[in-house]
Amino acid sequence: MSAPSPGLKGLADPWADALWRVVREGSEFDAVDMALSALESGLDAEDLILDVIGAVQARVGAEWAANRLTVAQEHTATAINDRVIGALAHHPGLRSRSTGHLGRVAVACVDGEWHALPARLLTEVLRLRGWQVDYLGAQVPGPHLISHLHRTGPDVVAVSASLPTRLPTAHATISACQATGTPVLVGGAAFGADGRFARLLRADGWARDARDAAALLAAGLPGPSLDHQIADDLPHLADQEYTMVARSAPRLVRETVAGLIERFPGQPSFASPHTAEDVAHIVEYLATALYVDDTPLFRDFIAWTAGILEVRGVPARVLLPALELLGERLADFPRACGLLSAARDGILTGIRGGDPAGLRVSGLEEPA
Repeated sequence: MSAPSPGLKGLADPWADALWRVVREGSEFDAVDMALSALESGLDAEDLILDVIGAVQARVGAEWAANRLTVAQEHTATAINDRVIGALAHHPGLRSRSTGHLGRVAVACVDGEWHALPARLLTEVLRLRGWQVDYLGAQVPGPHLISHLHRTGPDVVAVSASLPTRLPTAHATISACQATGTPVLVGGAAFGADGRFARLLRADGWARDARDAAALLAAGLPGPSLDHQIADDLPHLADQEYTMVARSAPRLVRETVAGLIERFPGQPSFASPHTAEDVAHIVEYLATALYVDDTPLFRDFIAWTAGILEVRGVPARVLLPALELLGERLADFPRACGLLSAARDGILTGIRGGDPAGLRVSGLEEPA
């Protein structure tokens, strides 16, 4: 297998292009060989992990969103990237740098979060920088995480969440960890590009990426604040809209799908399991937006969904009747109706503006 041969400066991009090609082909052994070759050629280990493997994984997600990778191909590529990281973690030259002299960190994904690669990337970067890391992996139930903290006493717990729908669970996890006296650092797309949900949920720190996390940990996080209750963080929850929508989610999905079938009897696709799954995602994001009281979260999710559908040949306007039916069933919930109305207006604005899929909002536009 041939490898790129640029000068040491700027090595990461050519190696990322080369790794992408073998990952795209599903060649695990070639991917591992290429990563080890990059390391031996002089590429810094942290740059290899973040700017090569991390960059390739980001491209995997973008290619799936643009309908250029199937779900199976996306899963395969993600698994290969995870195995490449595992191979690097066992490299003798890198293992010797994991001294643990800076302290101990527990890294875990919140319960329900299966996107574990960001947490794995963070784990290896912290080990390279001299931390002892307990990597707990994907979907860690809160009670088990708390048990681990009591048993091992780490200096910090780093909590990862990629999907915004995990924010209610993340909030409970953050508060439970802080109750043990352990500072909580959070990261991942779920917390917003600007970290606004990390601040809302009272995390002790938020990191934009693994390098940022390592810098924050080196500087030291403040101790957790123990003088507040979860209910004090989000006073808007007193209206019970989140609780009612979350508890009635299965019924809302059933009634919305039934309404679509009744309203469009000539469209058998509305009776497919995919429609029920899509409506369930809409309801789940609606409940999450109610929890954090954030209109852009729901509006942008609907725009992203419109883009995903459009590149798969489904017009964005098919979302409008589902939003309308949900609005009819939630007429007594003013915040929910406001979220649904904002999402509907976003789709209509996109259609009138010649951007029917909301591609510019969702970041799914074709590369130049």
